[in-house]
Amino acid sequence: MSMKKSSFHYFKLLKWVASSKKDLVCMPEDVQDVFGYALHLAQAGKKHPQAKPLKGFHGSGVLEVVEDNRGDTYRVVYTVKFQDAVYVLHCFKKKSTQGIATPKSDIDLINIRLRVVEAQWTGGKS
Repeated sequence: MSMKKSSFHYFKLLKWVASSKKDLVCMPEDVQDVFGYALHLAQAGKKHPQAKPLKGFHGSGVLEVVEDNRGDTYRVVYTVKFQDAVYVLHCFKKKSTQGIATPKSDIDLINIRLRVVEAQWTGGKS
């Protein structure tokens, strides 16, 4: 009797925080495709080649994928920190015309949304 290796793969849930899903569907289709694939890989425990740790979030499992499209730059930020799901924290079009850094207002929003997810995940315990 031969034993077959299971082809079942565990996928984490994908959870959207605040307006992140609405923001993603407003982006160009090519950008949606790249970000959708990156999130799919994250759900499977893998990492998209363009996924990089977001600066300032060391050790928190917060990743960013950047995609350029027709002269604009788009970003999706998500966390793989929690074992139950991949949480999409923010999707946005970079508005700044100078530098590659993520604008402070977006970093602040990502921080707030990450804290909300952490609080929900821990049951509100600090």
